[in-house]
Amino acid sequence: MKANLDDIQDWLLLAQRANWSAVNLAKQCGVCKRTLERYFLKQMGKSPKVWLAEQRQFQALKVIQEGYSIKESSQLIGYEHPSQFSREVRKFWGYCPASPIPV
Repeated sequence: MKANLDDIQDWLLLAQRANWSAVNLAKQCGVCKRTLERYFLKQMGKSPKVWLAEQRQFQALKVIQEGYSIKESSQLIGYEHPSQFSREVRKFWGYCPASPIPV
């Protein structure tokens, strides 16, 4: 059964359940990856992959601000390795997650 993408209320929850993967997100929505890409481009102005990466980084920042260690944060956000988590946070936000958070 194909889901009506406009009816989905909690994209963030689905993203987390899909482990931040566009392919898995499409499967959860009951559509092919290309259909999900067209929908995201039209509705959000970006690809699902870009949107997922951004949302994952917003979640990472939230967890870091809550005071979790890098290891704990990486596990909570679904990274296999803390080093990958640190690298992606630094690339996206421009600072290391172990550094004090810029205001």
